[in-house]
Amino acid sequence: MSRGARTIVEVCAGVKAGEHAVIVTEASMLSMAEAIAAAVYAAGAEPVITIITPRKSDGQEPPDTVAAAMKASNVFFNVVDKSITHTKATRDAAAAGSRGMMMTAFTEEMLMGGGIEADFRALAPQCNAVAQAMAGAELIHLTSPGGTDLRVSAKGRRGNALTCMIAPGQFTTVPTIEANVSPVEGSAEGIIVADASAPYIGIGLLSKPIKASVENGVIVSVEGGAQASTLVSDLASKNDPNVYNVAELGIGLNPKCRFIGAMLEDEGVYGSVHIGLGTNITLGGHIKAACHYDLIMTGATVIADGRTVLKAGRVAL
Repeated sequence: MSRGARTIVEVCAGVKAGEHAVIVTEASMLSMAEAIAAAVYAAGAEPVITIITPRKSDGQEPPDTVAAAMKASNVFFNVVDKSITHTKATRDAAAAGSRGMMMTAFTEEMLMGGGIEADFRALAPQCNAVAQAMAGAELIHLTSPGGTDLRVSAKGRRGNALTCMIAPGQFTTVPTIEANVSPVEGSAEGIIVADASAPYIGIGLLSKPIKASVENGVIVSVEGGAQASTLVSDLASKNDPNVYNVAELGIGLNPKCRFIGAMLEDEGVYGSVHIGLGTNITLGGHIKAACHYDLIMTGATVIADGRTVLKAGRVAL
């Protein structure tokens, strides 16, 4: 795992000698946290591993002491199974000038091959261009062969380029390279059909498409097989209407990623599109929900203010 860990630490996070790095992890993820810590140490920086109790659900805040450590660090690595990406702790740490690497649901195999083998520096310009093309668009139209037909507005919203490389005040996932935008709350209308993956709560690769109807920016119904029923039950159990918010439209841009049922690989698959549900405060929106889940589709077309950004799963810029 050391080769992948050094890529994350040296290329993606840009760790320098003398810096202080906080590695937030869970007991089940300790082998990967230790690989990151070793790479941090090799770069001449100071690694601190903090082990937290697994969160009850994705998007739940870490303990206040851990949030304070993240905020005080030069760089932090969230090597956890339950996501703490879409949290106030991550947002505040970045706002304080720290750099954040999100390694949610990572596996040892992901450190050994796959998306981690991408040339992140070479792929960054395309990611930035796609994010810029969606930023501020008054109308983004998403369609897919599976039946997706969704319209959203990103007016006044920034585009987020997750290149897997970060500067102070930024955080990114790894190894998923993606460009995304958070739709204006209440603007989304239409149909979402995910045919590839829903890599949360044990769903993973889809055996049958999940179809979601959207009105006034929120999901009003979900159809499909047993996996769709699992999603419906989980969202209902949150007792939070914000979990149905259409929070994100993202485009995967890593040609080395492949669908394996793990979030940070699946969302990065080149040409895939994911629609995020729930929290959007870390993406430029205003909603903090009890979770943030993604529905992933393939072969999609994305048109922003009349300009084709993605055509049948290929970047068209």
